[in-house]
Amino acid sequence: MAKLIKIENVVASTAIGQEINLRSVALVLEGANYDPEQFPGLVYRTKNPKAAALIFRSGKIVCTGAKSIEDVEKSLQKVFRKMREIGIDVIEKPQVTVQNIVASADLGSELNLNAIAIGLGLENIEYEPEQFPGLVYRLSEPKVVVLLFGSGKLVVTGGKKPADAEVAVEKIAKELRGLGLL
Repeated sequence: MAKLIKIENVVASTAIGQEINLRSVALVLEGANYDPEQFPGLVYRTKNPKAAALIFRSGKIVCTGAKSIEDVEKSLQKVFRKMREIGIDVIEKPQVTVQNIVASADLGSELNLNAIAIGLGLENIEYEPEQFPGLVYRLSEPKVVVLLFGSGKLVVTGGKKPADAEVAVEKIAKELRGLGLL
């Protein structure tokens, strides 16, 4: 049976509805990090919840590092509030879109990746142990990519909602049990 699925990272995007002078924001927004030689956006981190907002000149913002969709919302509300405090006009309710959820899980037993690669069929699988120690399995429903490791640990990426990871892990566990590989 699939063990606890843990959300590791939620990436979401939003926009405040106007362009931003990142240099001037970096000067007044305490804790902001802006080094255009290294990265085109300004990085602003929130502590509670722990997340990072990548703020771009276009007014687009990407929130990363949050452990839940709720944390994304809370973190971005803090960012919007800070921006308003320093005189940036942020639209009333910026729409937040989840771009990617990365989750981990543990199937609770070691996996024979060679047997799995053969059993699941090569059309949705990439497995080159010399290149990468995990087996890459692309599911069409839900549309996610799952990395399976010999330890029985999985990483699910590409989901848009937490349930995508749960469905993917259940589906894989069921397929592997059906093949006698779990």
